[in-house]
Amino acid sequence: MAAKIEVSEAADGRFDVRVTEGVSQTSHRVTLQPEDYARLTNSTITREELIRLSFEFLLDHEPKESILAQFDLSVIRRYFPSYDGEITKRLSNSRSI
Repeated sequence: MAAKIEVSEAADGRFDVRVTEGVSQTSHRVTLQPEDYARLTNSTITREELIRLSFEFLLDHEPKESILAQFDLSVIRRYFPSYDGEITKRLSNSRSI
């Protein structure tokens, strides 16, 4: 069963994310800097969509319980160097559907 990822903007570039799998869920607070949004997406998708795609990426690499409760989106690339390239690929795939 695929995880359900809900993203809502809190304020000032902060987003609340809830990940639900079956009956268990986790909550996260993610900060997105404008320069990271522009660099990763060229402003072609919403910020919420970038956060959702980023969580899909994270869930492909670790269980939801291992994802930090609070973090800046830019730290993902420190833990997973393939992140930038993978997000670009996922963006291309989502636009061609």
